[in-house]
Amino acid sequence: MIKPIADLQNFKIKALQWASSFDVFCYLESNNFKDKYSKFDSLIAVGVKDEIIAQAGNAFVDLGKFREKHTGWMTGFLGYDLKNETENLSSGKPDNLNFPDLYFFVPQFLMIINDNQVEIIADNPQHIFDVIEQLEIKPSGKLTRVDIKNRLKKDVYINTVNKIKEHIKRGDIYVTNFCQEFYTENADIDPLAIFLKLNEISPNPFAAFFKWHHNFILCASPERFLAKRDNKLISQPIKGTAKRGKNIAEDNLIKQQLAEHTKEIQENVMIVDLVRNDLTRSAKQGTVKTEELFGIYSFKQVHQMISTVVCELIEGITAVGAIKNTFPMGSMTGAPKISAMQLMEQYEDSRRGVYSGAIGYFDPDNDFDFNVVIRTLLYNRDNNYLSFHAGSAITYHAEAEKEYEECLLKVKAILEVLGQPNR
Repeated sequence: MIKPIADLQNFKIKALQWASSFDVFCYLESNNFKDKYSKFDSLIAVGVKDEIIAQAGNAFVDLGKFREKHTGWMTGFLGYDLKNETENLSSGKPDNLNFPDLYFFVPQFLMIINDNQVEIIADNPQHIFDVIEQLEIKPSGKLTRVDIKNRLKKDVYINTVNKIKEHIKRGDIYVTNFCQEFYTENADIDPLAIFLKLNEISPNPFAAFFKWHHNFILCASPERFLAKRDNKLISQPIKGTAKRGKNIAEDNLIKQQLAEHTKEIQENVMIVDLVRNDLTRSAKQGTVKTEELFGIYSFKQVHQMISTVVCELIEGITAVGAIKNTFPMGSMTGAPKISAMQLMEQYEDSRRGVYSGAIGYFDPDNDFDFNVVIRTLLYNRDNNYLSFHAGSAITYHAEAEKEYEECLLKVKAILEVLGQPNR
């Protein structure tokens, strides 16, 4: 059933309020950023017909079997620690959030929004539409100030970056993504209200809100990890970040400086090479190519340097297999990939979990689209643990102080939503 929507924003809020009464739901939001690979503006998957919950070990094999069983719509997330399944790695850092490494579900109800129309896929779509339309928008939960701690103090962060640069000088790695955690152990928040505010302050093309029982993912990601369209794979790594200007002239100058910045170009091209290499595992010979290199894209909070790498999928590689062959994404690891991940396990002070993972969907065409989980709040309502990470690329030319400031720039919107705009 396809219905016109008179007030799109109000309908989405009502639909999310309705979805929040279920134990599990997933909301994917493009915020009107469209490219030739987009399939919809918004998607809301609600309720569980069937599901898969898995930890690293045989998670991708189990997901492949689950996908063979369910060939229609499904949504879910992949945690960063699935790296321990794709490579001979381990994770020994504390985990206070308790998300599974992999979770996907086949929804009872699915809403796909394009322009000002909603398609509802369910046994009784008209009833669902009527229920949502008749809801009254509840006042937002109070956005109380949340006291945030740094897992790494600034001096420790700077010292660690300099240690990592010693590894680069020795040739152990060329580039790595070094991440730090911000957290609180006594957060009592309204996840939907926080997400709506975050999405208002920082609307990005791969935003997501995921509820898994008492765990929540509040995501304002600008980055696509991997998409499949027919037999084509698309990856769009982001490397290169700059603040927005105070006026048009300053903004344009900052964009130009980002486009010409040696360090940012260097880290972007190294990750593009890594992504190209990852895609060769799934590609027809000679089809891996860079569609766009060093594109500068502007979002409400930051400018980003984004490249697009594509290939044709070789016969015999499944959709799940293509994801496994590129996971975790190069923009959040480094090069060489395995060495970078090993070093970050040594130097980072907390487990990344869902951060640096991916959220997305499979559809009835056997296409898929997954984001990179960055600019994201993770919340466990059972133990009131709230966490978010920020990372930046460490290269030979990296300056520790500037990398620290870049981390703060990336979480500026999150800090503002939590009542800490200046840090």
